[in-house]
Amino acid sequence: MSQKTLEVHWGAHHRGYVEALNKHLAKNDVLYGYTMDELIKVTYNNGNPWPEFNSAAQVWNHDFFWESMQPGGGEMPTLGLLQQIEKDFGSFINFREKFVEAALTSFGSCWVWLVLKREKRCLAIVKTSNAINPLVWNDIPITGLDVWEHAYYLDFKNDRAKYINTFMDHLISWEAAAARMARAQSFVNLGEPKIPVA
Repeated sequence: MSQKTLEVHWGAHHRGYVEALNKHLAKNDVLYGYTMDELIKVTYNNGNPWPEFNSAAQVWNHDFFWESMQPGGGEMPTLGLLQQIEKDFGSFINFREKFVEAALTSFGSCWVWLVLKREKRCLAIVKTSNAINPLVWNDIPITGLDVWEHAYYLDFKNDRAKYINTFMDHLISWEAAAARMARAQSFVNLGEPKIPVA
């Protein structure tokens, strides 16, 4: 990711969402005191978003996106996260292919996420449009990729595939993803259910 892309994406787009959210909150003091996660769920309003939703969700999405990368990223996940990916996708290669395909086949302004589904107790890849993120469905995001054009157009023009593969090969932070997975496991039991013996 070039310095110019970072300046525009983080310094203009992300900053714009923060400023817009602050303006919304200044007019609606009912929303003060919520965590960002809570604010997103409340303003999503069961699929009938309030005006504050897009700004709040995009602030959260971008914070999560920046924290999903690291210099010298890529490689492969390790330990429990890798084991869960292999369990739920068959192999890391299968997961990577499905994640890249989801990002390539998304239409318009969108995000692609690796999430832990609470009820199904498994990892899944989900696509969301515009500002929507997996929190609104009570999923736990593990990593995410911004596939809006502003995320890649300055560096890659219309070559979305090159951007996606650069993210997967050189930027994704599996360390951050593993830490999120470890936290998620305190909410979701991924082991086999224990059936008490009568």
